[in-house]
Amino acid sequence: MKKLIIVGAIASCLASNMASAANYVIDTKGAHAFINFKIKHLGYSWLHGRFNQFEGEFNYDAKKPNDSAIKLVIDTGSIDSNHAERDKHLRGKDFLNVSKYPKAKFESTDITFNDATKGTVTGNFTLHGVTKTIHFDIQKLGEGSDPWGGYRTGFEGNTKIKLADYGIEYDLGPASTHVDLGLYIEGIRK
Repeated sequence: MKKLIIVGAIASCLASNMASAANYVIDTKGAHAFINFKIKHLGYSWLHGRFNQFEGEFNYDAKKPNDSAIKLVIDTGSIDSNHAERDKHLRGKDFLNVSKYPKAKFESTDITFNDATKGTVTGNFTLHGVTKTIHFDIQKLGEGSDPWGGYRTGFEGNTKIKLADYGIEYDLGPASTHVDLGLYIEGIRK
């Protein structure tokens, strides 16, 4: 009887720990998630754009935020800079070469929060057939119940990548060698 009580207590603790961690699906269908980019145009202004189609999920527990993880898959053909001819060029061989590399991927390897809301995500980013380790500065925006009976958590993150690191070497001038990426996500708890 004593063994059954101990086994029951251990099982209860394990279940309690598992219940506190939550898996989230990134809400791309409800248009509550965005992957934006900007790059200098000739050093005079910014060119802004986004990827309209991507999917992903993350794991997050406010009590153990450093145990979190995130995965994203981006449809590179969904690039949208609000100019059809430019987007056609960006999808071509000079840039994303979407016929050969239709997907970009990010998978975290480490997440470290400095406090309750700010931290850094480190992970492997694959673009244009090349995988490199990158770091995102992140901020937790909030979490709570939604009006439809679900539970949501939101984050934003920012990083900068060098195009040449991913084999994209089209000369846009010395002011346009890097792209700023912004990730704005709202996840729905599964």
